[in-house]
Amino acid sequence: MKKTYRIKNKFRFTIFVAVMVVVFSMLLGIIVPVKAHAGNIRYIEVKVCGGDTLWALAEQYGDPDKDIRENIYDICRINDITADTLHAGDTLLIPQ
Repeated sequence: MKKTYRIKNKFRFTIFVAVMVVVFSMLLGIIVPVKAHAGNIRYIEVKVCGGDTLWALAEQYGDPDKDIRENIYDICRINDITADTLHAGDTLLIPQ
């Protein structure tokens, strides 16, 4: 015969599940720590000239171990720009 369980108090059950999710997340964070990369990233400051493109800047100054598209994404994310908002005279931070 199979034993069945009945939830008598939905509020207590919800709180229990929420607490268990938090505890599990904390334990997972201890077991598999998240690596912080912000401290060891070097940047180069580049002034944009007329005719420069994100592709060319990423190819010239970006991390050679990464795909060019990842370099472009990083440049856009760090500088809060898009290809449309890139203008001559702008100064960009490019991760090395």
